[in-house]
Amino acid sequence: MRAANPDRDRWLALAILGGLLLLAYLVLVHPWWTVPMLEVEGRIDDLQQRDLRARMELRQAPEVDKRLQAVRAEAERVPGFMPQRSPELATSALVQRLETVVLEASPGNRSCAIINRSPLTEARQPRFPRVAVQVRLRCGNPELATVLHSLESGSPRLFVDNLNVLTLGNFRSRRGMEMQGGGGLDVSFDLYGYLQPPPGAATDAR
Repeated sequence: MRAANPDRDRWLALAILGGLLLLAYLVLVHPWWTVPMLEVEGRIDDLQQRDLRARMELRQAPEVDKRLQAVRAEAERVPGFMPQRSPELATSALVQRLETVVLEASPGNRSCAIINRSPLTEARQPRFPRVAVQVRLRCGNPELATVLHSLESGSPRLFVDNLNVLTLGNFRSRRGMEMQGGGGLDVSFDLYGYLQPPPGAATDAR
């Protein structure tokens, strides 16, 4: 009968104990303590990253505000939007602008006259409300070029769309005077501009 080996038994006992401790850790400690702590650590890292981004944005706030003020000043100097606060007032201003431009291109409507102008209703208002007028003119060639250039190059910004031009023979204006230039043009187009978005629209869009 062989004598017992104390060293081997001791190492075997230590190995069994280590296995039991590892098993206890995997069953009891890891899922109930280690995993939650790792999740908490991950959330802490995420919050720290958010806090860092927020601090960086706050540091940039004065520069952003400065640039915003500059953009607003530039917009006020050369306005792109129509200043009216309602589509009705903006449509009236649009018609007045058209009448002024036509009168400047042809004083007394001798060579250019407005035949019709009627408001167009938008089926759905976009983020920037649009007001539009459907226009029909009878003009000579030079007068038409002047009218279109004045409408699209003035301030606030106006736009011409759906332009249709038909050539006519000699015709008379509403004052009964024959149009100069040996013939004229029957012109129709949509004239439109944009209003400032209502308060809160930019926030809703974001």
